[in-house]
Amino acid sequence: MIPVFDGHNDFLLRLLLDPARREEIFLTGEGIGHLDLPRMQQAGFAGGFFAVYLPSPHDDDGPDFMAMMAHPPFALPLPDPIPFPAAIGPAMQAVGHLYWMERAAKGALKIVRSADDLDACIATGTIAAILHFEGAEAIDESLDSLHLFHAAGLRSLGPVWSRPTLFGHGVPFAFPASPDTGPGLTEAGQRLVRECNALKIMLDLSHLNEKGFDDVARLSDAPLVATHSNAHALTPSSRNLTDRQLAMIRESKGMVGLNFSTSFLRADGQQNAATGWDPVLRHMDHLLETLGEDHLGFGSDYDGCTTPEVIGDVLGLPRLLEALAAHGYDRPLLEKLAHRNWQAVLRRTWGGAA
Repeated sequence: MIPVFDGHNDFLLRLLLDPARREEIFLTGEGIGHLDLPRMQQAGFAGGFFAVYLPSPHDDDGPDFMAMMAHPPFALPLPDPIPFPAAIGPAMQAVGHLYWMERAAKGALKIVRSADDLDACIATGTIAAILHFEGAEAIDESLDSLHLFHAAGLRSLGPVWSRPTLFGHGVPFAFPASPDTGPGLTEAGQRLVRECNALKIMLDLSHLNEKGFDDVARLSDAPLVATHSNAHALTPSSRNLTDRQLAMIRESKGMVGLNFSTSFLRADGQQNAATGWDPVLRHMDHLLETLGEDHLGFGSDYDGCTTPEVIGDVLGLPRLLEALAAHGYDRPLLEKLAHRNWQAVLRRTWGGAA
């Protein structure tokens, strides 16, 4: 079994929303959601980016976004910003849940802070967990909390989710739509990019609009990475990347993780689990052609999206590799896609030091 390292999951959100049941959710394997420790171990899940994502306040009071995404075209409004004082507490709780997971797993999972840590985990079969922020709401304008969270293990950060922050502007969920949806980084966002470079924190561009993407490309000295995005040429969602953006990522020796969300895979933009292998293979082929085989991997968005029924939960990762092999991808390429490319781009980003 080829181990699979994954560019994005929202498992911590499940613990944040139901902390009293975290032992059952993580340790016993309920079969609910996409991830838990028993299924990760059974599937050969090598690890991934565990996202700290903060739900927008009053999510239950607004329109049913999931229903809207099932029936394109759609254009969902951007949620309101979450101010730093409202974000810092839940973010710290989510980070605490990841630390609890490391302890509760009793050696089966480790929070990694360096490329050497990651390589050692994959070599020994230990699940490697990277602390990632999906949106920088818990980072204050002075960037003091960035240093605090870095000391706690933060090694990857997206300046925005699909809503505004102090630092930039997220793309709304819209289909069909361009990612060119608003202004670029703010002055604080430009300082955030430079400070992340200095701290060797990877910058994730997946939810950033096109002008913000271009600003990061201009300012950053690190590889450009989109942990969970697909090809706009095949699925014209605002969340997907244009061929121009993909070329910039390749030129920077960066990385894209294929998002398993059907909304970003299907040509019709539907959120619909009744989806087979064809859109997955078409996106993989296009991304390989545009990025090259050294700059593509997986970014499932597990526990944050509707996946094709042929993949389903984490137990579908071996089926995905089998489908790619049947499609003509050889073993060395599969190993690159499954984990080696992520290892390489993180070493280019983080260097050799913790």
